[in-house]
Amino acid sequence: MTAPGPGGRRPGRGPDDDPRPTVRPTRVRDVAAIAVVAALLGNILVQLTYGMLPTLPVAAAVVVAVLAAAEAAGGVVLRRRIDRRNGAAPVPPLVAARAVLLAKASAVGGAVVAGLWVGVLMHTLPRAAVVVAAFRDSVVAGVGVVSALLLVGAAFWLEYCCRSPDDPDDTDGGIRAG
Repeated sequence: MTAPGPGGRRPGRGPDDDPRPTVRPTRVRDVAAIAVVAALLGNILVQLTYGMLPTLPVAAAVVVAVLAAAEAAGGVVLRRRIDRRNGAAPVPPLVAARAVLLAKASAVGGAVVAGLWVGVLMHTLPRAAVVVAAFRDSVVAGVGVVSALLLVGAAFWLEYCCRSPDDPDDTDGGIRAG
């Protein structure tokens, strides 16, 4: 057992030193920073290799939207189970934890994909009026950006849906400054 520190408190037992493991909500600024870095790197990569790239497939952009829809639907189902609506079966804690981790990974992945598509747009959009391939790639990249942003939104929704409605320590609605 450790000796009390200054003020009679034991080290590591302050209000911010809760020994229980916690997962903090994903911060929008972190996701935005990831997207900006990915956009810059993606633009450099596209500038160096655009002439060698094949035509960008629309399916590459649409698949991300399908993932976003599935994640948003999963959030709705999970929220109903957590709230125990209509006698729904309770959610095992490990399932909720896995859903939160999926949401966090999807937010980061969606930010990277959105950034990469923005990088493509930064290169193709100025050339779209002159080059037919650049116009088509701009359209695909625009669909890709929207799809990736939908995935990020669905990830934030899923993370929100996983919060416990009766957490006595959750005085700020799951939002912490910092």
